[in-house]
Amino acid sequence: MSRVGKNPVIIPAGVTASLENGIVTVKGPKGELKAAVHKDVQVQIESGQVVVTRPSNIKLHRALHGTTRAVIQNMVNGVTEGYKKTLELVGVGYKFEMMGGNLILNIGYSHQMAFIPPTGISFEVATPTQLHISGIDKQLVGQMTAKIRAVRPPEPYKGKGIKYAGEYVRRKAGKTAKT
Repeated sequence: MSRVGKNPVIIPAGVTASLENGIVTVKGPKGELKAAVHKDVQVQIESGQVVVTRPSNIKLHRALHGTTRAVIQNMVNGVTEGYKKTLELVGVGYKFEMMGGNLILNIGYSHQMAFIPPTGISFEVATPTQLHISGIDKQLVGQMTAKIRAVRPPEPYKGKGIKYAGEYVRRKAGKTAKT
């Protein structure tokens, strides 16, 4: 039995979950999320909790069991608390700024990079070198954060670039001069 999949998802007060035509819908104080459930996985919503079961022990069903339960749990967490990731800039002259709802990156290229936030995602520039990305969909927050970081990932010699908050960048020694 999947250790993750066998645990029920507890639905807190103020959150409603429903299942229609293989789509789980979770509504809460921060919004509404929907996710499709694989046809082989059974989802029952009963007495304030969601229970996910699988029909057999084949590899596909075992994989889907824990994954489906984790996706539903992330949806419940998203509509109650939301998700937030932080990016940091390292480099002289590098900065984040908001212009008309869009995120503008000045990161050492000859031109500025612009990011338009997708529906459900908000950008907040705390300082010119720190950006908070928040939303209710964990997958979308992580994907948007990764897209922004991929524009200029941290390099190993000086550590310049966009990194996750708290990320350790392994540094390399540069060339040594002749003596």
